Amino acid sequence: MLSTKDMSAGSGRTKPVLSPGNQVIRINSITFDQTPYDMDAYNIMLHVESEPVAGEFEGFYKDMNNQGAGRFEGQVGRVRYSPYPFKDTTLASGREINRDQEVLKSMIFLSEQLGKRSELDAIEAGTIEDFMTKCDVVLGNSEFFNACIGSREWENKDGYINNDLYLPRINKGLVPVEGLNKESSKLIQFNASEHVKAVVKKESNTEAATANFEGQSGSGSDFEL
Repeated sequence: MLSTKDMSAGSGRTKPVLSPGNQVIRINSITFDQTPYDMDAYNIMLHVESEPVAGEFEGFYKDMNNQGAGRFEGQVGRVRYSPYPFKDTTLASGREINRDQEVLKSMIFLSEQLGKRSELDAIEAGTIEDFMTKCDVVLGNSEFFNACIGSREWENKDGYINNDLYLPRINKGLVPVEGLNKESSKLIQFNASEHVKAVVKKESNTEAATANFEGQSGSGSDFEL
């Protein structure tokens, strides 16, 4: 089947970064990352890789400081476990959310999908940070599994659109990750209109000037033809 989904314009090569969609991936490692805007909020970050890509493909180096370690054989990406960070908070309804308990429940779900629940239950830790470090040992370097990956698009300083990847929430019994070859799949089916929050591109100075000029030229000026 021919597809341009993962190709870069001009090169004809498959790009080395993972895209949103239904993907077959594995977890290389898990980190528990503090957000830059809130010291009490953390993201569970899944560092994932797709199945090996055939043909003319050049993955990222596994370690830029040690290029002798080779390149990834598949596309890679950082996928947040949840669209929103984990934090102690109280909802408008009055329900209290405990960060650590929500993290534990998330790891229970992930471990069950990966067939690692007993290994997870063997972990004992004094802090949630220590617990997540030990989760990386148990759940990292996983087998491949199915996933639905969403995205929040963002524009970098050069005007290029990038993807902030995340797993959609469990909804109506449908799940964002699932083992391969499930007989009765409950995997969320990717829908771009639902799972991708598109960025509104910033208007350049040139575009703004053009818009202003065009607006003026249509108001009965001498530029009308």
